Amino acid sequence: MGRRPRLLALSLALSALLGLSAIATAQSAAADTEICDQYGSQAIAGGRYVVQNNRWGISEPQCISVTDRGFRVTRADGSTSTSGAPKSYPSVFLGCHYGTCTSNDVIGPNGLQASDPRFAQVRTSVSMTYPASGTYDAAYDIWFHRSRPSASTAQNDGAELMVWLNKAGPIQPIGSRVATVSLAGGTWDVWFGNTGWNVISYVRTQGTGSLDFNVKTFWDDVVARGYGSNAWYLTSIQAGFEPWVGGTGLAVTDFSVTTGSSPTTNPTTNPTTNPTTNPTTNPTTNPSGSCTASYALVGSWQGGFQATVTVKAGSAPVNGWTVRGTLPSGAGVQSLWNGRSSSAGSSLVVANEGYNGSLGAGASTTFGFVGSGPAPTSLALTCA
Repeated sequence: MGRRPRLLALSLALSALLGLSAIATAQSAAADTEICDQYGSQAIAGGRYVVQNNRWGISEPQCISVTDRGFRVTRADGSTSTSGAPKSYPSVFLGCHYGTCTSNDVIGPNGLQASDPRFAQVRTSVSMTYPASGTYDAAYDIWFHRSRPSASTAQNDGAELMVWLNKAGPIQPIGSRVATVSLAGGTWDVWFGNTGWNVISYVRTQGTGSLDFNVKTFWDDVVARGYGSNAWYLTSIQAGFEPWVGGTGLAVTDFSVTTGSSPTTNPTTNPTTNPTTNPTTNPTTNPSGSCTASYALVGSWQGGFQATVTVKAGSAPVNGWTVRGTLPSGAGVQSLWNGRSSSAGSSLVVANEGYNGSLGAGASTTFGFVGSGPAPTSLALTCA
């Protein structure tokens, strides 16, 4: 959450003004391990990340203890109504936030356009611990700007992508729930609202204390729903907490953002309909015996479907693979991830990406796609 309340226009304007002084505060933050200044911050990991107190919703004190991998909330006075905005967003981030930028090789001071091939490689992970009481959410806050930003850009105008790992108490994201999807190894309720920029929140139906995912996994779903664009720029990746009541004991124990790792499977569901999960597999062995390709229908809706294909090496290593098959008449590939498609019409032809073409004996990789038209429950495939 940025330095502004999420619901009230008056508070929004006030926070924007406070953001000007926050820049100076962040730049002059002391090297102490505990931060109690309203917008105090401290760089960690050699400047790669910044930890920020970011108490924007109340006047009562809040303090955080900074570690080399994250932070812990040591004091969290005051409370706000659970029907309104939270007290704060203590967090750790990579990128640029209200003029404070980290030293990193991922986003840079002018953002990273979502259409840039490097965006597909942006991966983040976090581990958190939670207290036994309090009302809060534990969430990523990932920001996008509509045009190329500068390091001094304050409020992003494109999209605020929130990924709620966990929540406690009677709270909910901005807007209303529009769907439920399966992404990044979990099931998420999708919420959408607008506060001058699009706010898209993914709330995990079963809370977790850790998460590891590619940003593109969620962003592709945002774009498919019409809430964002691949022409927009990623500006920061933040992880922390929004407390309404209490909050002492909330902690980020580990946080990282990297590039170059193999992306996770990136399922994208129909924007308005939740697919029914009932995977059906149909392994087909390549005549040469070098690899197999197994099709699985993840879900379907009126006029479309989502599927995955698992490519598995045989008894010998595979250096490069291509999967071929024929979809039902009237079906086609709309979008695909973790592979390079040369599909046309009902012909399915997918080759490996650079990062997943080499498979050791018995190893496997997966690509997925969203199709239009009738959904096949099984599909004969060859792998070479």
